[in-house]
Amino acid sequence: MAPPRTFDAIIIGAGAAGMFCAALAGQRGRRVLLIDHSPEPGRKIIISGGGRCNFTNVGAGAGNFLSANPHFAKSALGRFAPADFIALVDKHGIAWHEKTLGQLFCDGSSKQIVAMLLDECAAGGVELAFGQAATVEHRDGGFEVGLGAKTARAPALVLATGGLSIPKLGATSFAYDVARRFGLKIVEPRPALVPLTLPGEQALFKTLSGVSAEVVASAGTGRFREAALFTHRGLSGPAILQVSSYWKHGEPVTIDFLPDRQRGWLRQAKREEPRASLRRIVGRLLPERLAETLLEQVGAGGDVGNIADRTLEDIEKRLAGWQFTPNGSEGFAKAEVTIGGISTAELSSKTMEAKRLPGLYAIGEAVDVTGWLGGYNFQWAWASAHAAAQAL
Repeated sequence: MAPPRTFDAIIIGAGAAGMFCAALAGQRGRRVLLIDHSPEPGRKIIISGGGRCNFTNVGAGAGNFLSANPHFAKSALGRFAPADFIALVDKHGIAWHEKTLGQLFCDGSSKQIVAMLLDECAAGGVELAFGQAATVEHRDGGFEVGLGAKTARAPALVLATGGLSIPKLGATSFAYDVARRFGLKIVEPRPALVPLTLPGEQALFKTLSGVSAEVVASAGTGRFREAALFTHRGLSGPAILQVSSYWKHGEPVTIDFLPDRQRGWLRQAKREEPRASLRRIVGRLLPERLAETLLEQVGAGGDVGNIADRTLEDIEKRLAGWQFTPNGSEGFAKAEVTIGGISTAELSSKTMEAKRLPGLYAIGEAVDVTGWLGGYNFQWAWASAHAAAQAL
C-alpha cells in the first residue's frame, strides 16, 4: 500500500459545518482534505427551507439552543454572528429575503448556498473526496483515515457528519461511533423538530387532517406562537416542531387555540349576542371544522345566551389550555435535526477540540447543541465551523 498522503486537517462530512470549516481552514493556508460518503455534498442544505435554504436567523443567540450545557454555544455564536454569514452570501451575489421571525431564505435555490461553499473550498485549495466511506485510526499522535485502498494522515481530524435525522439523505451514527471509540461521552440522541403522534383515543382529531391554526404551543420549558397542523398521525406545523424539542415521553403538549382572547371573552359575547350559537362565535375565530370538533369534545352547544357563565368560563379554559398527550414522534425519518450528540463537556467551547484527545474536533449537529426551527441550526453550523477552523 502506498504511504499515506499528509494534510494539516482532515474533515469528515461535507454538510454545512464541514464545508464551511474546510473552506475557512483552507483559506488560512492549511492543507485540508474534505471527505463525505455521499457523492453529493450538502444534501440537507439542498432540501432545507422548501428548497430555498433558511440559512440563518438574524436573532440567533445562545438562548435559541438546547444543550445539556446551555452556555456552551455562547462563545462560538458570539464570534461568528448572522451578519458575518450574510456578508458572505452577499459577496457571492445570492439574493435573499427575510420571512417571519427573523428567518432568512434564498430568493432562488438552496443549491446556491452549496455552490457558494464549494467555491469557498476551491478558494482555499481544499481537496475533495466524495462518495467514499472512511475509517479512522489514531496512532503516533495523528489521525489516519482510510479511503478504500488509500490512506490520508493529519494531526487534526474534524467530525462534521451530523446527527441521525433524515437517514434517507445518508445520516449515520459515524460521529458518535468515532467519538465513543476515543472515549468521549455521548448525550443520548433523539429526534427534534419532529411531528408528534397521537394515540388511538385521540383519533377524533385525525378527522381534522390538513387543518391548521395559529396557536401557542407549550411543552416543558418551550413555548412558541406559530401555526399548528393536524395530520392523519397527530400534530405537526412549526409550533409543534418547536415544542417537540422540549417534549418528553409521557408529558402533555398544551395548546392555546385562541391566544389573543382575554379572559371573559365568551361572557362578553353572551352579553353582546345572546342569540348567536356558540359554534358560530368560536367558528369566527378558528377554522370551522376545528371549532366544531373542539366544541364536540367539551360537550357544549346551543345559543350562547342559554349557557351558564361558569360553563362559558370552563370552555374558555379548555380552549386556552387544551392538552394532548402524544404517544411518540415520527422519529428520525421526519426529524429536521437531532437533539443530543457528542457531549459539550468533552469539548472546548472556544475551539470545539476534544479535551481528552488533542487534534480531534466536533462541529455542527454532531455536537449536543440543537437550535430552534428557523435558521438557528445553520447558524450553529457556521459558528462552530468557524471556531474550529480558527484553531486548525
